[in-house]
Amino acid sequence: MGTTSVLAFLAIGAVSGWLAGKLMHGGGFGLLGDIVVGIAGAIVGGYLFRLAGVSAGSGLIGSIVTATVGAVALLYLIRMVKRV
Repeated sequence: MGTTSVLAFLAIGAVSGWLAGKLMHGGGFGLLGDIVVGIAGAIVGGYLFRLAGVSAGSGLIGSIVTATVGAVALLYLIRMVKRV
């Protein structure tokens, strides 16, 4: 993986983590937290979209959408577990 790919990976993670925090009305996670949430969200989102048999699209926008949907699902699940 080249430098450009790593930077794109981190940027998508940061944007999707930030968007998920805003959509879930969170207090924010900071840059590193947003990147971690976004990357984990990308994994969860990819799994959810494959499970549903839906293609989120390709390219930058598709990656951000997939990662954001996964990050929102992940944050929702974490909040449900923390309440119990």
